[in-house]
Amino acid sequence: MKNMKKILSLMLALVMMLALASCGSAGSGAASGSATGSGSAAEDASDLAYVKDKGTLIVGITDFKPMDYKNDAGEWVGFDADMATAFAKSLGVDVQFIEIDWDNKIMELNAKSIDCVWNGMTLTDEVKKSMATSNPYCDNAQVVVVPADKADQYQDVDSLKDLSFAVESGSAGEAEAKNQNLTYTSVSTQSDAVMEVSSGASDACVIDLLMAGAIIGEGTSYPKLTHTVKLNSEQYGAAFRTDSDLAEVLNKFLADSYKDGSMQKIAETYGVQESLIAQ
Repeated sequence: MKNMKKILSLMLALVMMLALASCGSAGSGAASGSATGSGSAAEDASDLAYVKDKGTLIVGITDFKPMDYKNDAGEWVGFDADMATAFAKSLGVDVQFIEIDWDNKIMELNAKSIDCVWNGMTLTDEVKKSMATSNPYCDNAQVVVVPADKADQYQDVDSLKDLSFAVESGSAGEAEAKNQNLTYTSVSTQSDAVMEVSSGASDACVIDLLMAGAIIGEGTSYPKLTHTVKLNSEQYGAAFRTDSDLAEVLNKFLADSYKDGSMQKIAETYGVQESLIAQ
């Protein structure tokens, strides 16, 4: 009987030792797994590594001449499009352009549907808070577009109060219309806003000065439209996901491109050279 008790005691002790050894091994594995997870997170934090690994920089844009628009061959061109293509080349990757709903640009970035927003984007406080932005590279303004034969009636903000406006949803133009307490309807793009005025559906629209210079007035698709009141002054920049390391990489690219004259050459192609900001 005593021998039986001793055997049971030894077996119980052995079971406890095995249990303790198993817990220790599990704890060690958990610690090891945590370290591995940390390394993976560090890799995920690098947008540069992510873009290089997949071999493509996906750029979110809208149809916005002279920054991003399709040529007769159906290719995306423009000052921003050409600069984005050159930037992608400097990274050793291809570039892909995707038209996005401008209101959803931050969501598209965070979902990794796109890697970058590069489309004559105004560097507002909201933009700089929600995304990792580049240094500004172009000056711009929001201007009022009206039929040329009525332009003399609308030369200051007070004269705009009774007009119906069209603005791009989520744009700096919409924000300025709101700031000025103008009556407006939101449309999908700035191009649509101009079409609203041309067709007579809206009395006026608010769009970017650089776009106005490219698509309205004599020699353009909208020769009977002109711009009058300048509502503000602003600057353009590109943006990436929050805390993305690509923002600083782009800043260096912009500085190098400005220094070697390639940025100026692209700007002259699209008539925006006077708006360039020294890098």
